[in-house]
Amino acid sequence: MTESSVKRLPLRHQIKEAIIERIVAGKLRSGDRLVEMKIAAEFGTSQAPVREALRELEAIGFLSATPHRGAFVRDFWRQGLKEFYAVRGALEESATRQAMPMQAADLEKLEAELEAMHAAALAENLDGIAKHSVAFHEIIVKAAHNELLYTVWKSLCIETRTTVTLMAAGDSLVELADSHRALIDSIRSGDVETACRAARQHQDIFEHLPVLEEGETPSAAASEQPAA
Repeated sequence: MTESSVKRLPLRHQIKEAIIERIVAGKLRSGDRLVEMKIAAEFGTSQAPVREALRELEAIGFLSATPHRGAFVRDFWRQGLKEFYAVRGALEESATRQAMPMQAADLEKLEAELEAMHAAALAENLDGIAKHSVAFHEIIVKAAHNELLYTVWKSLCIETRTTVTLMAAGDSLVELADSHRALIDSIRSGDVETACRAARQHQDIFEHLPVLEEGETPSAAASEQPAA
């Protein structure tokens, strides 16, 4: 992530990502307490954006909040991501099936998002990669014209979890972004089963990332894996 990109992020987002980085790197461990006042002092802010950041982290299973005691790190982020990608894979396989054959206009949008992901990867902008990755997959899910499926998919906090995955999986960012090319090609082929298989496999990879296994560290598990 570039310095300029960080400065443009909302403060709660900066705080959230700083906490995520510390958890993924093992600097914060299961059971560690996060004190709003201390975090606010570190970032030179009020407790409001800290509270918002902690609430978002609780929603994706990184923290547990106890009344009158505060927020504590959960030893769940690896298992939580594995579960997330299993569910996401099933949803996106179904969405792809329902979206086929995809309209030419949607294929053009996919190409544009892939180009934006590639540019973000060259700039080492994790937030940019995550943002355009989510937009890429959202085009496919929306093309299914299934409101319930889309609502469930949106509820998964995909952008935050994608950012976590990028932090944990390694530094081959351009390759990670460009892995979406295979999805476009499979959809463009018009073969429904090929496209569905590609959609599921794209998420299955992340369910089985080495870094999601207990005892692995992000630096040890860095590899050439596709972006979520």
